[in-house]
Amino acid sequence: MSIPSLSAAEEEEEENQAESAAEEENQAPAHHPTAPSDELFDVSTTVDPSYIISLIRKLLPPDVRNSNNSHGGDAHYASTQGSKADGMEESVVSLAQNGVLNGPNIGIEAMDTVDDFDELAGCKGDDGSCEKRGGSAGEDTWEECGCILWDLAASKTHAEFMVQNLVTEVLLTSLVGSQSVRVTEISLGILGNLACHEVSQKHIASTNGLIEIIVDQLFLDDTQCLCEACRLLTSGLQGSECVTWAEALQPEHILRRILWIAENTLNPQLIEKSVGLLLAILESQQEVIFVLLPPLMKLGLPSLLINLLDFEMNKLTGEKIPDRYSVLDLILRTMEALSAIDDYSQEICSNKELFQLLNVLVKLPDKIEVANSCVTAAVLIANILTDAADLALEISQDLSFLQGLLDIFPFTSDDMEARSAIWSIVARLLIRVQESEMSLSSLHQYVSVLVSKSDVIEEDLIDYQLDDSNEEHENSTTSGAKLNARTTALKRIISILSQWTTLKDSVTESNFMEDNYVIDGNVDRLLECCRKYTKSDAGSCITG
Repeated sequence: MSIPSLSAAEEEEEENQAESAAEEENQAPAHHPTAPSDELFDVSTTVDPSYIISLIRKLLPPDVRNSNNSHGGDAHYASTQGSKADGMEESVVSLAQNGVLNGPNIGIEAMDTVDDFDELAGCKGDDGSCEKRGGSAGEDTWEECGCILWDLAASKTHAEFMVQNLVTEVLLTSLVGSQSVRVTEISLGILGNLACHEVSQKHIASTNGLIEIIVDQLFLDDTQCLCEACRLLTSGLQGSECVTWAEALQPEHILRRILWIAENTLNPQLIEKSVGLLLAILESQQEVIFVLLPPLMKLGLPSLLINLLDFEMNKLTGEKIPDRYSVLDLILRTMEALSAIDDYSQEICSNKELFQLLNVLVKLPDKIEVANSCVTAAVLIANILTDAADLALEISQDLSFLQGLLDIFPFTSDDMEARSAIWSIVARLLIRVQESEMSLSSLHQYVSVLVSKSDVIEEDLIDYQLDDSNEEHENSTTSGAKLNARTTALKRIISILSQWTTLKDSVTESNFMEDNYVIDGNVDRLLECCRKYTKSDAGSCITG
């Protein structure tokens, strides 16, 4: 049978309808696409959006019914999971009845309503173990799909598409009902990656009850779950919704739990994640610090950090485990952040045990593997000496400390603040050196150290001059303080070297002259370098 041909008017009308449909498709929201799965979605992604949606659907609880069969009717369920599970009921039924996770033309079935909400939360077997989820959403399938979503959530585009399709609500059901630490870990891992992107992070904060459920995971005993929970909370405190996250962490028993985890775990990764969470609090907005720091100080945060540093320093000087180097640096960064906060720095700065530990770190002969930690230690020492200037007297005669400090310069080439911190320490030390009253042997020791490090001093001064010329926009007060410390240090070096130059000629037989480090050429070169870079510097010398 032949197909009747269309008239010209009918053909034109059909073309207009096709164009109109195409325009509507282009304007369709990303969470509810109208194009078939084999056509382009209005989403900039190399992954088929319908595939992402299908992965999200496979994370749903197993005993669900097709919502289309109920035609929007009442769902029958009874929760025995307490108030947190009660808060989930409306969300889960809404997901099913709204059918947000399915586009009408992408070949994905509508979501199902919950027939029995007890099944949502998962049931325990007679032996107390978690029963395997049935159907296609068994734990193995759940894990496979969850891991794929975990990886996809690292992409901003995928993350935004996932939250538009209610992945946070689905993960909330998983966290509420999970009896598997692996399911919990994957759920937290997906949320942790989502929290790295602004849009999806805001969606997490706006999902009713989700942040509270995340915080509850801190009371698990599984290391990987705790790592992911700390990572997720850290991202939350670094974002625009940080106050919301801080309020959820405010109860004392929660803060106590965070400190307990950091102090008692032997797992380097968990130490790093838990201390990283504490650092995020100290580096967050003032509102967060105001809410969380006072109770943390009351619970012994400074003592905890010092104990952790002591443990890591023992590891460093003994076993030298490379996996722990990042932990050491993070602990030091956290202490540095605390030392820079007004009204709370005194407990850190007045602690002599901490100062001794930092002294040991600075004196390490081989700093390459822990270079970042040494740089952080220098900044922390500079902060401490600002509040406790009397400690400078204790180390002013410690030449191994001065030498170790100067050895840090090569690791600070891209860190202007760290270099300024080192110069300020050098200035505070050398200003206490009385070279005119010093014996020749003592003076020789100072000159030997300074001349042996003349190359690193000169190289840093060249870099410093370049940085100064490129930072004309810098606050004049801050810039003046930096120049003041550097100028003071250089003038003290000049004075010590000049005293040596004057006295050495009066010695007839001196073993000092045989020292390979102390020769006229090196002394003269360092003197010339220091004088050159003090000419343009201005500002009064700092005092002890």
